[in-house]
Amino acid sequence: MTGNAVGTPDNTAVRTALWRALHTQVDEQPHVLDDVLGARLAQDDDGWRERGDMVPEASRGKRATIVGRARLTEDLVAQAASRGVDQYVILGAGLDTYAQRHPDAGSSMTVFEIDQPETQNWKRARLVELGYGIPEWLRLVPVDFEDNDDWWERLQAAGFDPSRPAVVSWLGVTMYLTEQATSATLERVASLPSGSSLIVTYFRHLEDLLPEDVQIRRASREGARRSGTPFIGFYTPDQIAELARKAGFTGTEHVSAAGLAERYFAGRTDGLRPYSGEEVLIATV
Repeated sequence: MTGNAVGTPDNTAVRTALWRALHTQVDEQPHVLDDVLGARLAQDDDGWRERGDMVPEASRGKRATIVGRARLTEDLVAQAASRGVDQYVILGAGLDTYAQRHPDAGSSMTVFEIDQPETQNWKRARLVELGYGIPEWLRLVPVDFEDNDDWWERLQAAGFDPSRPAVVSWLGVTMYLTEQATSATLERVASLPSGSSLIVTYFRHLEDLLPEDVQIRRASREGARRSGTPFIGFYTPDQIAELARKAGFTGTEHVSAAGLAERYFAGRTDGLRPYSGEEVLIATV
């Protein structure tokens, strides 16, 4: 990632934000997630629909996965807040718009968004430009992962209290990491007190995908390789759950792509469903 004075957002962060907005424009109601703000953040013009990765039919499965995992995460955050959990950490936040779409969240929760400095600087400037600003309860935490910055230290410096429960989301990251790096992050989050939870996505092995989804994975794998961020982390549900247990989590729940479809896509007439290459683990302390 190279940047100007205020940095540039990560390509994956932009694509994810635009897919969330595309869902509201091309998919039938009810929408799994109503998020049009991501497109305003990501683009200065209306030409984003012309991008090659925004072709509605070609992006259906990945788009459904993106909105499904976001909805599952935000439902988890709401459940945690109802139990009195008042800290929400978004690891690899990208152009997440939870704080802007839930302006009342600050009355009961502090939101910490962690990402690379380039993306964070750009997002900060863009939020100000669009008139959203940065409320006191939203903490943008820049962490230079490529320079071995300690995200845990940066998070605490931003006001995070590790002695109190939190809900942590970690979406769309583990496929880029070694098992050792993934385990290290799991151990950090598992050190939080009882009542804390983590939602993390992971990639299934290619041979575990439905036949119709294999080409989607191959195309995204090639794109990631060309971008210099190859996919290296793949797991079965048992493997990722075992990593979480070894890290110190006491409970794990696997949400498959089919399970995500049952929760949020049942009864749809447009056939929109998450693709089988990415699934979810919810781990509790």
